[in-house]
Amino acid sequence: MTVEAWRLNMWSRGEHKAEHRSPELRTCGCSRRSCRGPPPRCGVLRACPLLSAAAGCAARLAYHLRGAWLLAARRRRRLADRRCPLARLLELGVRTVTATLAVELPPPPKGISGQMGTSVQVTPLSGAYGEGPLCYLLAVDGFRFLLDCGWTDLCDTSQLQPLAKVAPKIDAVLLSHPDMMHLGALPYAMKHLGLSAPVYATEPVFRLGLLTMYDHFLSRWQVSDFDLFTLDDVDAAFQNIVRLKYSQNYLLNDKGEGIVIAPHVAGHLLGGTVWKITKDGEDVVYAVDFNHRKERHLNGTVLGSFVRPAVLITDAYNALNNQGYRKKQDQDFIDSLVKVLVTGGSVLLPVDTAGRVLELLLILDTYWGERGLEYPIYFLTNVSTSTVDYVKSFLEWMGDQIAKSFESSRANAFLLKKVTLIINKEELEKLGDTPKVVLASMASLEVGFSHDIFVEMANEARNLVLFTEKGQVLWDTCSNASSGPTPKAVKVTMSKRIPLVGDELKAYEEEQERIKREEVLKASLIKEEEIKASHGSIAKTSDPMVIDASSSHKSANAGSHFGGNADILIDGFVPPSTSVAPMFPFFENTAEWDDFGEVINPDDYMLKQEEMDNLMLGSGDGLDGKIDDGSARLLLDSTPSKVISNEMTVQVKCSLIYMDFEGRSDGRSVKSVIGHVAPLKLVLVHGSAEATEHLKMHCAKTSDMHVYAPQIEETIDVTSDLCAYKVQLSEKLMSNIICKKLGEHEIAWVDAEVGKEDEKLILLPPSTTPAPHKPVLVGDLKLSDFKQFLENKGWQVEFTGGALRCGEHVTVRKIGDSSQKGSTGSQQIVIEGPLCEDYYKVRELLYAQFYLL
Repeated sequence: MTVEAWRLNMWSRGEHKAEHRSPELRTCGCSRRSCRGPPPRCGVLRACPLLSAAAGCAARLAYHLRGAWLLAARRRRRLADRRCPLARLLELGVRTVTATLAVELPPPPKGISGQMGTSVQVTPLSGAYGEGPLCYLLAVDGFRFLLDCGWTDLCDTSQLQPLAKVAPKIDAVLLSHPDMMHLGALPYAMKHLGLSAPVYATEPVFRLGLLTMYDHFLSRWQVSDFDLFTLDDVDAAFQNIVRLKYSQNYLLNDKGEGIVIAPHVAGHLLGGTVWKITKDGEDVVYAVDFNHRKERHLNGTVLGSFVRPAVLITDAYNALNNQGYRKKQDQDFIDSLVKVLVTGGSVLLPVDTAGRVLELLLILDTYWGERGLEYPIYFLTNVSTSTVDYVKSFLEWMGDQIAKSFESSRANAFLLKKVTLIINKEELEKLGDTPKVVLASMASLEVGFSHDIFVEMANEARNLVLFTEKGQVLWDTCSNASSGPTPKAVKVTMSKRIPLVGDELKAYEEEQERIKREEVLKASLIKEEEIKASHGSIAKTSDPMVIDASSSHKSANAGSHFGGNADILIDGFVPPSTSVAPMFPFFENTAEWDDFGEVINPDDYMLKQEEMDNLMLGSGDGLDGKIDDGSARLLLDSTPSKVISNEMTVQVKCSLIYMDFEGRSDGRSVKSVIGHVAPLKLVLVHGSAEATEHLKMHCAKTSDMHVYAPQIEETIDVTSDLCAYKVQLSEKLMSNIICKKLGEHEIAWVDAEVGKEDEKLILLPPSTTPAPHKPVLVGDLKLSDFKQFLENKGWQVEFTGGALRCGEHVTVRKIGDSSQKGSTGSQQIVIEGPLCEDYYKVRELLYAQFYLL
């Protein structure tokens, strides 16, 4: 076989003998091993979201147009007997049609060399085989991504040692959620560890993450001399974040050329992101802490819509937990609160600053309104009012129900009627022992208002502390303390900042005065050195017009009767070294002029986007625009103060309850989503050792994917096993192609041969007439969508036993391959019923949901 006539018969194994069913009877998803062979053996017609190749003794290359022609076909020989090929679509903005074939072919002729797929390495820096903060290093063809930059409320710098080793080499940072566990270390890393890479996040992650860091700093500063970072460091870390919208493809430049990043809905927290990173058609998906369920203020994740990415990085956090029904969970939650309030007790909910607390606020506000309850509810953080104000403007990032409600009635779900927003404890202290519900930060009880309120409430048996998240620092301690028959003791440290008085204040003022004197003396010495240096430069000038030293000396003596003020001419500026004599600086106006006057730059008079945002949100550029007035006054108060601490023992007599309101998918759902996405390679992070091993064994057992679970600082190579070839599509071949419109794309079937021209591979029209190919159905059918379509056509349709009953006689169902383990197998659409008029009508409507090639 010559290079010039190297025909693409990579799966040609003889005459096709498998029985093909009629296209109306069965279709199935692509890239599933249930197909038991390459296209010549395929017994069913394939349907996939974009392309599908069903039959033919030679490989048929799918063709895609999106502004520029591009084509890719992928294949691994070791799966040749289990999975049909999937045509991968790429994009290349060049006039010459170029394709990348990521397929494993028989040994190619001499002169044709392949290149392995995109190089991908993953290294956990934190949050592996444990439930610590999330931080991972992802290298894609040498471009280093930092996936999240989390920290705990303890702010232990030893946790960041792995990050410190690689921080200066990071090329980009991707943030997925606006809480401490995902972005808490960002200000510290940028100030102390040399992290200077651009940061990418959604608008809510940027805004709410900023408030989270402000609240954390204020909580720390009020009880300690916190110096790991300041509010200025927080501003510096967040001011250059690149904000993206959901599904927005962002093309990186320079070192990251060719890499496209895109954020997608993750659920869990407002603005939560599943990141998709694409390079040369290979998708790397980073999806941690996602939630498939719809909630009051959030939609479920879109992770399930991704099909067969090269690598999926996800967490095993909830692999061992299963959740009940949401309505029952909400009802139990409210009943627990009301039960305590009726008996005269109060309830404390330790919460985060701007994350899961939003869902809790909506639940409480809704049920209090429905039941007419009058018990006060307080949301207490250092930035509570700012948080809710920002959230009111993020309706487009929330669930469909909230957006529709606003469009129809202009009702904003976060105009809370039953919740009072406060930023200090004074209002709570005014109520005394009045029954109330308090949502206070921090969720860990390590610092913040929740820490102090817990100490006050723990001694009363009628009170309740309700935890809504796992991993809260004092939860295990408190639950163990109250598990015995008698109340147990918990040691806590109480700290507060107080103003200096008496001798301490006097000593502080003297020290500050001494520091000021030293600074003034140092500044004067520096100024004198500058003046001497400027005098020296004039004395040493070699300009021939300078008068000689003797006459200069005489002139200076002669002018001494002016009071010796000759030096005033050079005080305050350094004269040019080439000047004849000292002179004041003069700047010539070089402005351009035209017939209408001075030429100006319009951009100088345009408001920047950040200024526009601040004006629209009614916020300024200083602290008042980011934190509440009371917190701003606290920071701007220059009264000398100190922090005093004392340890005390608290008798835990109050009730302690944990209810799961974390907003993460449970173990059953995580397994289902992973099975549906069916990545080629799976990387498990962030979960206890038991949960990680459980999910790893489950995925390895029920699918053919490669499963990895690296330790901290262990680098794993998840580079694709595919071999890539770049080819050009000849103009002669293109001229014979007829494309069909498919949404925003155009697709066509291509038969071609591979040739070589100028040391490059090129696709040419086949030298012989190719055999007719079997019909290909292109599309992805959901029975729920088909049901809605039929109802709009006037059909009586209902779901019965998982199948769609159409009229009286016809049933449409999806079935899976019984030989396929787990949920990663292909699915087929089957039409059942007598050959009557309804049967043919349903079949015709079903065909209308697909494109036929």
